[in-house]
Amino acid sequence: MKKLIAAAFAITVAPPAWGDEPDGLILPAGFHATVVAEGLGAIRHLAVRGNGDIFVSTRHGAGQPTNGIIALRLGPDHKAVQTTHFSDVDQGTGIRFHLGYLYASSNNAVYRFAFNANDLVPPAAPEAIVTGLPNSNHAIAFDEHGGLYVSVDAGGNICTDPKAPKDAKPVGLKPCPLLEGRAGVWRFSDTKTGQNFASGEHYATGIRNMSAMDWRGNDALYGAMHGRDGTHNAFPDVVSTSDDDAIGDEMHRVVKGTDFGWPYSYYDGARKVRLLAPEYGGDGKTKAEGDRPVVSFQPERPAVLDLAFYSGRKFPPRYRGGAFIAMHGGEGDGSHAGYNIVFVPFSSRAGTPAVFADGFAGPSPDDRNVKRAAYRPLGLAVGPDGALYVADSTKGRIWRIAYGE
Repeated sequence: MKKLIAAAFAITVAPPAWGDEPDGLILPAGFHATVVAEGLGAIRHLAVRGNGDIFVSTRHGAGQPTNGIIALRLGPDHKAVQTTHFSDVDQGTGIRFHLGYLYASSNNAVYRFAFNANDLVPPAAPEAIVTGLPNSNHAIAFDEHGGLYVSVDAGGNICTDPKAPKDAKPVGLKPCPLLEGRAGVWRFSDTKTGQNFASGEHYATGIRNMSAMDWRGNDALYGAMHGRDGTHNAFPDVVSTSDDDAIGDEMHRVVKGTDFGWPYSYYDGARKVRLLAPEYGGDGKTKAEGDRPVVSFQPERPAVLDLAFYSGRKFPPRYRGGAFIAMHGGEGDGSHAGYNIVFVPFSSRAGTPAVFADGFAGPSPDDRNVKRAAYRPLGLAVGPDGALYVADSTKGRIWRIAYGE
Protein backbone atom coordinates (compact mmCIF):
# COMPACT_ATOMS: atom_id res chain seq x y z
CA MET A 1 0.00 0.00 0.00
CA LYS A 2 2.86 2.37 0.81
CA LYS A 3 4.44 1.83 -2.62
CA LEU A 4 1.09 2.09 -4.39
CA ILE A 5 0.25 5.44 -2.84
CA ALA A 6 3.74 6.81 -3.28
CA ALA A 7 3.68 5.85 -6.95
CA ALA A 8 0.28 7.47 -7.45
CA PHE A 9 1.58 10.69 -5.91
CA ALA A 10 4.61 10.72 -8.19
CA ILE A 11 2.57 10.07 -11.34
CA THR A 12 -0.26 12.48 -10.59
CA VAL A 13 1.80 15.46 -9.47
CA ALA A 14 4.32 17.15 -11.76
CA PRO A 15 5.29 20.11 -9.59
CA PRO A 16 7.00 23.27 -10.80
CA ALA A 17 10.02 24.59 -8.92
CA TRP A 18 9.38 25.62 -5.34
CA GLY A 19 8.52 29.30 -5.19
CA ASP A 20 6.47 29.68 -8.40
CA GLU A 21 3.30 30.20 -6.32
CA PRO A 22 2.70 32.36 -3.22
CA ASP A 23 4.52 30.96 -0.17
CA GLY A 24 6.18 28.37 -2.39
CA LEU A 25 3.02 26.32 -2.88
CA ILE A 26 3.25 23.54 -5.44
CA LEU A 27 0.12 22.99 -7.56
CA PRO A 28 -0.82 20.96 -10.63
CA ALA A 29 -0.44 22.63 -14.02
CA GLY A 30 -3.14 25.21 -14.70
CA PHE A 31 -3.86 25.93 -11.02
CA HIS A 32 -2.77 29.10 -9.27
CA ALA A 33 -3.01 30.39 -5.70
CA THR A 34 -3.56 33.84 -4.22
CA VAL A 35 -3.36 34.90 -0.58
CA VAL A 36 -6.81 36.02 0.55
CA ALA A 37 -5.94 37.02 4.11
CA GLU A 38 -3.19 36.57 6.69
CA GLY A 39 -2.44 37.09 10.37
CA LEU A 40 -5.86 35.84 11.50
CA GLY A 41 -4.51 33.91 14.49
CA ALA A 42 -5.65 30.47 15.66
CA ILE A 43 -8.18 29.70 12.94
CA ARG A 44 -9.85 26.38 12.17
CA HIS A 45 -12.44 25.58 9.49
CA LEU A 46 -14.01 28.03 7.03
CA ALA A 47 -17.22 28.48 5.05
CA VAL A 48 -17.92 30.60 1.98
CA ARG A 49 -21.28 32.33 1.54
CA GLY A 50 -23.05 32.54 -1.80
CA ASN A 51 -21.93 36.17 -2.19
CA GLY A 52 -18.26 35.23 -1.65
CA ASP A 53 -17.93 36.32 2.00
CA ILE A 54 -15.73 33.99 4.07
CA PHE A 55 -16.46 32.98 7.68
CA VAL A 56 -13.82 31.31 9.85
CA SER A 57 -14.07 29.37 13.11
CA THR A 58 -11.41 30.05 15.73
CA ARG A 59 -9.78 28.84 18.90
CA HIS A 60 -8.37 30.69 21.89
CA GLY A 61 -5.96 29.58 24.56
CA ALA A 62 -6.55 29.31 28.29
CA GLY A 63 -6.95 32.73 29.86
CA GLN A 64 -7.24 34.45 26.47
CA PRO A 65 -10.34 36.33 25.32
CA THR A 66 -12.69 34.68 22.85
CA ASN A 67 -11.92 35.05 19.15
CA GLY A 68 -15.48 34.36 18.04
CA ILE A 69 -16.10 34.03 14.31
CA ILE A 70 -14.07 35.96 11.73
CA ALA A 71 -15.93 37.43 8.75
CA LEU A 72 -14.08 38.49 5.59
CA ARG A 73 -15.35 40.40 2.58
CA LEU A 74 -13.25 40.10 -0.55
CA GLY A 75 -12.54 42.64 -3.26
CA PRO A 76 -12.39 42.05 -7.03
CA ASP A 77 -8.83 40.75 -6.66
CA HIS A 78 -10.04 38.07 -4.18
CA LYS A 79 -8.22 39.70 -1.27
CA ALA A 80 -9.90 40.69 1.99
CA VAL A 81 -10.99 44.33 2.06
CA GLN A 82 -12.96 44.04 5.31
CA THR A 83 -12.27 41.81 8.31
CA THR A 84 -14.28 41.68 11.52
CA HIS A 85 -14.96 39.41 14.48
CA PHE A 86 -18.43 38.73 15.87
CA SER A 87 -20.13 36.54 18.48
CA ASP A 88 -18.41 34.50 21.18
CA VAL A 89 -19.00 31.13 19.47
CA ASP A 90 -15.62 29.45 19.07
CA GLN A 91 -13.60 26.38 20.10
CA GLY A 92 -15.86 24.04 18.12
CA THR A 93 -14.20 23.93 14.65
CA GLY A 94 -17.30 23.18 12.53
CA ILE A 95 -18.74 26.01 10.39
CA ARG A 96 -20.97 25.83 7.29
CA PHE A 97 -23.64 27.66 5.32
CA HIS A 98 -26.91 25.79 4.98
CA LEU A 99 -30.37 26.97 3.92
CA GLY A 100 -29.16 30.56 3.98
CA TYR A 101 -27.94 30.38 7.59
CA LEU A 102 -24.43 30.23 8.99
CA TYR A 103 -24.08 27.22 11.31
CA ALA A 104 -21.15 27.11 13.73
CA SER A 105 -20.19 24.84 16.61
CA SER A 106 -18.74 25.70 19.99
CA ASN A 107 -17.16 23.07 22.22
CA ASN A 108 -20.60 22.06 23.52
CA ALA A 109 -23.26 23.34 21.10
CA VAL A 110 -24.23 24.12 17.50
CA TYR A 111 -25.72 27.53 16.63
CA ARG A 112 -27.08 29.20 13.53
CA PHE A 113 -26.92 32.85 12.48
CA ALA A 114 -29.39 34.69 10.24
CA PHE A 115 -28.29 37.56 7.97
CA ASN A 116 -29.98 40.65 6.63
CA ALA A 117 -29.53 40.82 2.86
CA ASN A 118 -25.85 41.28 2.02
CA ASP A 119 -24.67 42.32 5.51
CA LEU A 120 -21.29 40.91 6.52
CA VAL A 121 -22.25 40.48 10.19
CA PRO A 122 -25.52 38.98 11.48
CA PRO A 123 -27.77 41.51 13.24
CA ALA A 124 -28.70 39.39 16.25
CA ALA A 125 -27.51 36.65 18.57
CA PRO A 126 -27.61 33.13 17.14
CA GLU A 127 -30.25 30.49 17.74
CA ALA A 128 -29.17 27.34 19.56
CA ILE A 129 -29.81 24.30 17.37
CA VAL A 130 -28.19 21.67 19.63
CA THR A 131 -26.89 22.12 23.18
CA GLY A 132 -25.35 19.82 25.77
CA LEU A 133 -22.73 18.27 23.48
CA PRO A 134 -19.74 16.62 25.22
CA ASN A 135 -16.78 18.98 25.40
CA SER A 136 -14.96 18.50 22.10
CA ASN A 137 -14.16 19.93 18.68
CA HIS A 138 -17.28 19.27 16.63
CA ALA A 139 -17.26 18.93 12.85
CA ILE A 140 -20.67 19.46 11.26
CA ALA A 141 -22.23 18.39 7.95
CA PHE A 142 -25.66 18.37 6.33
CA ASP A 143 -27.44 15.80 4.18
CA GLU A 144 -30.12 16.41 1.55
CA HIS A 145 -32.95 15.17 3.75
CA GLY A 146 -33.06 17.57 6.72
CA GLY A 147 -30.21 16.06 8.71
CA LEU A 148 -27.44 17.79 10.68
CA TYR A 149 -24.48 15.54 11.58
CA VAL A 150 -22.20 16.35 14.52
CA SER A 151 -18.99 14.51 15.40
CA VAL A 152 -17.88 13.90 18.98
CA ASP A 153 -14.35 12.68 19.65
CA ALA A 154 -13.41 9.94 22.09
CA GLY A 155 -11.39 12.20 24.36
CA GLY A 156 -8.41 9.83 24.33
CA ASN A 157 -6.01 7.78 22.22
CA ILE A 158 -7.12 4.40 23.61
CA CYS A 159 -9.70 3.29 26.19
CA THR A 160 -7.68 1.95 29.11
CA ASP A 161 -8.63 0.56 32.50
CA PRO A 162 -7.63 3.19 35.10
CA LYS A 163 -7.23 0.44 37.70
CA ALA A 164 -4.46 -1.30 35.73
CA PRO A 165 -0.93 -0.88 37.20
CA LYS A 166 0.74 2.22 35.79
CA ASP A 167 4.00 0.39 35.15
CA ALA A 168 2.25 -2.39 33.20
CA LYS A 169 1.11 -2.49 29.59
CA PRO A 170 -2.28 -0.83 28.95
CA VAL A 171 -5.38 -2.96 29.44
CA GLY A 172 -8.44 -2.02 27.40
CA LEU A 173 -11.89 -1.58 28.93
CA LYS A 174 -14.63 -3.66 27.31
CA PRO A 175 -17.20 -2.41 26.90
CA CYS A 176 -15.51 0.95 26.53
CA PRO A 177 -17.74 3.50 28.32
CA LEU A 178 -16.67 6.26 25.93
CA LEU A 179 -18.66 4.62 23.15
CA GLU A 180 -21.94 5.48 24.86
CA GLY A 181 -21.76 9.26 24.83
CA ARG A 182 -18.67 10.02 22.75
CA ALA A 183 -16.55 8.57 19.94
CA GLY A 184 -19.19 8.85 17.26
CA VAL A 185 -21.47 10.87 15.01
CA TRP A 186 -24.95 12.03 16.02
CA ARG A 187 -27.74 13.14 13.65
CA PHE A 188 -30.17 15.97 14.46
CA SER A 189 -32.76 18.04 12.59
CA ASP A 190 -31.09 20.80 10.59
CA THR A 191 -33.86 23.34 11.30
CA LYS A 192 -35.33 22.58 14.73
CA THR A 193 -34.09 24.86 17.51
CA GLY A 194 -33.70 23.85 21.15
CA GLN A 195 -32.52 20.29 20.56
CA ASN A 196 -30.20 18.70 23.11
CA PHE A 197 -27.55 16.03 22.77
CA ALA A 198 -29.72 13.35 24.37
CA SER A 199 -32.38 13.80 21.67
CA GLY A 200 -29.98 13.10 18.80
CA GLU A 201 -29.75 9.86 16.82
CA HIS A 202 -26.54 7.94 17.50
CA TYR A 203 -25.61 7.49 13.85
CA ALA A 204 -22.06 6.05 13.83
CA THR A 205 -19.60 4.82 16.44
CA GLY A 206 -16.00 3.70 17.03
CA ILE A 207 -14.40 7.05 16.15
CA ARG A 208 -11.25 8.18 17.89
CA ASN A 209 -11.15 11.79 16.66
CA MET A 210 -12.76 13.19 13.51
CA SER A 211 -12.79 16.83 12.39
CA ALA A 212 -13.01 15.95 8.67
CA MET A 213 -16.59 15.29 7.57
CA ASP A 214 -18.73 16.17 4.53
CA TRP A 215 -21.81 14.95 2.68
CA ARG A 216 -21.26 13.76 -0.88
CA GLY A 217 -24.26 14.74 -3.00
CA ASN A 218 -26.65 11.91 -3.93
CA ASP A 219 -24.48 9.49 -1.98
CA ALA A 220 -23.73 9.54 1.74
CA LEU A 221 -21.81 11.10 4.60
CA TYR A 222 -18.03 10.63 4.56
CA GLY A 223 -15.58 11.20 7.38
CA ALA A 224 -11.87 10.76 8.01
CA MET A 225 -10.59 10.06 11.52
CA HIS A 226 -7.17 10.13 13.13
CA GLY A 227 -5.67 6.69 13.64
CA ARG A 228 -4.29 5.71 17.04
CA ASP A 229 -0.82 6.89 18.08
CA GLY A 230 2.08 5.35 20.01
CA THR A 231 1.15 1.71 19.52
CA HIS A 232 4.74 0.54 18.97
CA ASN A 233 5.93 2.41 22.06
CA ALA A 234 3.32 0.72 24.25
CA PHE A 235 3.55 -2.75 22.63
CA PRO A 236 6.98 -3.07 20.93
CA ASP A 237 6.82 -6.86 20.99
CA VAL A 238 3.53 -6.90 19.04
CA VAL A 239 3.65 -3.85 16.74
CA SER A 240 6.90 -2.98 14.97
CA THR A 241 7.83 0.55 13.91
CA SER A 242 6.80 -0.18 10.32
CA ASP A 243 3.55 -1.77 11.51
CA ASP A 244 2.87 1.37 13.55
CA ASP A 245 3.50 3.54 10.48
CA ALA A 246 0.89 1.47 8.61
CA ILE A 247 -1.81 2.50 11.11
CA GLY A 248 -3.13 5.34 9.00
CA ASP A 249 -5.87 7.93 9.20
CA GLU A 250 -9.07 6.34 7.88
CA MET A 251 -11.73 7.75 5.52
CA HIS A 252 -15.09 5.97 5.68
CA ARG A 253 -18.42 6.08 3.93
CA VAL A 254 -20.70 6.62 6.91
CA VAL A 255 -24.21 5.18 6.98
CA LYS A 256 -26.41 4.51 10.00
CA GLY A 257 -24.70 1.94 12.20
CA THR A 258 -21.18 2.34 10.79
CA ASP A 259 -18.55 1.21 13.29
CA PHE A 260 -15.06 2.61 12.66
CA GLY A 261 -13.62 0.05 15.09
CA TRP A 262 -12.04 2.23 17.79
CA PRO A 263 -10.88 1.31 20.42
CA TYR A 264 -11.07 -2.46 19.90
CA SER A 265 -9.28 -2.53 16.57
CA TYR A 266 -7.18 -0.58 14.09
CA TYR A 267 -6.75 -0.69 10.32
CA ASP A 268 -3.41 -1.75 8.85
CA GLY A 269 -3.27 0.18 5.58
CA ALA A 270 -0.29 -1.76 4.26
CA ARG A 271 -1.89 -5.17 4.67
CA LYS A 272 -5.44 -3.81 4.13
CA VAL A 273 -6.84 -5.61 7.14
CA ARG A 274 -8.46 -4.59 10.43
CA LEU A 275 -6.61 -6.03 13.42
CA LEU A 276 -7.47 -6.57 17.06
CA ALA A 277 -5.85 -3.91 19.26
CA PRO A 278 -3.06 -5.24 21.51
CA GLU A 279 -4.65 -3.91 24.73
CA TYR A 280 -7.54 -6.28 23.92
CA GLY A 281 -5.27 -9.27 23.31
CA GLY A 282 -4.27 -8.58 19.73
CA ASP A 283 -1.01 -10.09 18.48
CA GLY A 284 -0.57 -8.04 15.30
CA LYS A 285 -2.17 -10.80 13.23
CA THR A 286 -5.66 -11.45 14.62
CA LYS A 287 -8.37 -9.91 12.47
CA ALA A 288 -11.17 -7.86 14.00
CA GLU A 289 -14.61 -6.54 13.15
CA GLY A 290 -15.20 -2.96 12.03
CA ASP A 291 -15.90 -1.01 8.88
CA ARG A 292 -13.36 -1.10 6.06
CA PRO A 293 -12.22 2.41 5.12
CA VAL A 294 -12.66 3.61 1.55
CA VAL A 295 -9.17 5.13 1.83
CA SER A 296 -6.39 4.77 4.39
CA PHE A 297 -3.71 7.46 4.58
CA GLN A 298 -0.29 6.14 5.54
CA PRO A 299 2.62 5.61 6.16
CA GLU A 300 2.45 7.49 9.43
CA ARG A 301 -0.60 9.51 10.41
CA PRO A 302 -0.81 12.78 8.43
CA ALA A 303 -3.49 14.26 10.76
CA VAL A 304 -6.54 14.62 8.51
CA LEU A 305 -8.39 17.75 9.67
CA ASP A 306 -10.90 18.64 6.98
CA LEU A 307 -12.73 17.14 4.03
CA ALA A 308 -14.54 18.96 1.22
CA PHE A 309 -16.19 17.39 -1.81
CA TYR A 310 -15.72 19.46 -4.93
CA SER A 311 -19.16 20.69 -6.01
CA GLY A 312 -17.94 23.43 -8.36
CA ARG A 313 -17.65 23.49 -12.14
CA LYS A 314 -14.41 25.43 -12.65
CA PHE A 315 -11.89 22.64 -12.04
CA PRO A 316 -11.23 20.01 -14.74
CA PRO A 317 -13.85 17.20 -14.88
CA ARG A 318 -11.74 14.66 -12.97
CA TYR A 319 -12.05 16.77 -9.82
CA ARG A 320 -15.83 17.04 -9.84
CA GLY A 321 -17.42 15.00 -7.09
CA GLY A 322 -14.02 14.12 -5.62
CA ALA A 323 -12.75 14.90 -2.13
CA PHE A 324 -10.08 17.36 -1.07
CA ILE A 325 -8.43 16.44 2.24
CA ALA A 326 -6.48 18.82 4.49
CA MET A 327 -3.46 17.07 6.04
CA HIS A 328 -2.42 19.13 9.04
CA GLY A 329 0.85 17.24 9.47
CA GLY A 330 2.09 14.55 11.83
CA GLU A 331 3.33 15.64 15.24
CA GLY A 332 5.27 12.57 16.35
CA ASP A 333 9.04 12.51 16.66
CA GLY A 334 10.51 12.13 13.20
CA SER A 335 7.11 12.28 11.50
CA HIS A 336 7.07 14.13 8.19
CA ALA A 337 3.67 12.99 6.95
CA GLY A 338 1.04 15.42 5.73
CA TYR A 339 1.43 19.22 5.54
CA ASN A 340 -0.42 19.19 2.23
CA ILE A 341 -3.78 18.90 0.47
CA VAL A 342 -4.61 15.47 -0.95
CA PHE A 343 -7.26 14.73 -3.56
CA VAL A 344 -9.31 11.53 -3.67
CA PRO A 345 -11.11 10.99 -7.01
CA PHE A 346 -14.57 9.41 -6.96
CA SER A 347 -16.49 7.54 -9.63
CA SER A 348 -18.50 4.56 -8.41
CA ARG A 349 -16.13 4.45 -5.43
CA ALA A 350 -13.12 6.24 -4.00
CA GLY A 351 -9.96 6.11 -6.09
CA THR A 352 -6.28 6.34 -5.20
CA PRO A 353 -5.33 9.50 -3.26
CA ALA A 354 -2.75 11.88 -4.69
CA VAL A 355 -1.14 15.11 -3.49
CA PHE A 356 -2.93 18.14 -4.94
CA ALA A 357 -1.23 21.07 -3.18
CA ASP A 358 2.12 20.91 -1.43
CA GLY A 359 4.88 23.16 -0.12
CA PHE A 360 2.96 24.57 2.86
CA ALA A 361 5.63 23.53 5.35
CA GLY A 362 8.58 24.83 3.30
CA PRO A 363 11.01 23.73 0.57
CA SER A 364 12.89 21.10 2.58
CA PRO A 365 11.60 17.69 3.73
CA ASP A 366 12.88 18.66 7.18
CA ASP A 367 10.35 21.51 7.21
CA ARG A 368 7.61 18.91 7.53
CA ASN A 369 7.88 19.14 11.27
CA VAL A 370 5.51 20.75 13.76
CA LYS A 371 8.29 23.02 15.08
CA ARG A 372 9.60 24.13 11.69
CA ALA A 373 6.63 24.16 9.32
CA ALA A 374 5.89 27.58 7.85
CA TYR A 375 2.22 26.70 7.37
CA ARG A 376 -0.09 23.81 8.24
CA PRO A 377 -3.31 23.42 6.22
CA LEU A 378 -6.39 22.49 8.25
CA GLY A 379 -9.54 24.04 6.75
CA LEU A 380 -11.13 23.69 3.29
CA ALA A 381 -14.16 25.12 1.52
CA VAL A 382 -15.37 25.28 -2.07
CA GLY A 383 -16.58 28.76 -2.98
CA PRO A 384 -19.45 29.76 -5.27
CA ASP A 385 -16.76 30.83 -7.75
CA GLY A 386 -15.56 27.23 -7.99
CA ALA A 387 -12.28 27.97 -6.23
CA LEU A 388 -10.88 25.97 -3.30
CA TYR A 389 -10.16 27.98 -0.16
CA VAL A 390 -7.54 26.70 2.29
CA ALA A 391 -6.93 27.83 5.89
CA ASP A 392 -3.64 27.55 7.80
CA SER A 393 -3.35 27.11 11.57
CA THR A 394 0.20 28.41 12.03
CA LYS A 395 -0.15 32.07 11.07
CA GLY A 396 -3.82 32.31 10.21
CA ARG A 397 -3.43 32.58 6.45
CA ILE A 398 -6.07 31.78 3.81
CA TRP A 399 -5.34 30.91 0.17
CA ARG A 400 -7.65 30.74 -2.83
CA ILE A 401 -6.72 28.04 -5.37
CA ALA A 402 -8.29 28.53 -8.80
CA TYR A 403 -7.94 26.93 -12.22
CA GLY A 404 -7.16 28.78 -15.44
CA GLU A 405 -6.99 32.27 -13.91
